[in-house]
Amino acid sequence: MAIFIVKMAHPEGDAWNTHLKQHVDYLLKLLKEEKLKASSPLKGTKLRSGFLIMSAADRAEVETIVANDPFAIEGLVEELVITEWDPVFGAFHDFSSRQFPGGVGAIG
Repeated sequence: MAIFIVKMAHPEGDAWNTHLKQHVDYLLKLLKEEKLKASSPLKGTKLRSGFLIMSAADRAEVETIVANDPFAIEGLVEELVITEWDPVFGAFHDFSSRQFPGGVGAIG
């Protein structure tokens, strides 16, 4: 499984609040399925934004997961960035390839 960083930005307005509970329920489901590793709102951004760390076989799976989010279904994803991430150091090290970029070699 690969790890992906997902940033979603949402438009202002009441629709966001209307669908927030369904979105949170969806995230809790993804946590139980071990697809979602962490998530939270971002502070100080121009739009309401969320940051998710996800585990998936590939980018296509992440795109499908995001497309099934109630916010996406309701057209409430204004910006979306999906990036594969190799967490070599820190709390998510267990999900790492343990290969340091630049030919340094394997990391313990």
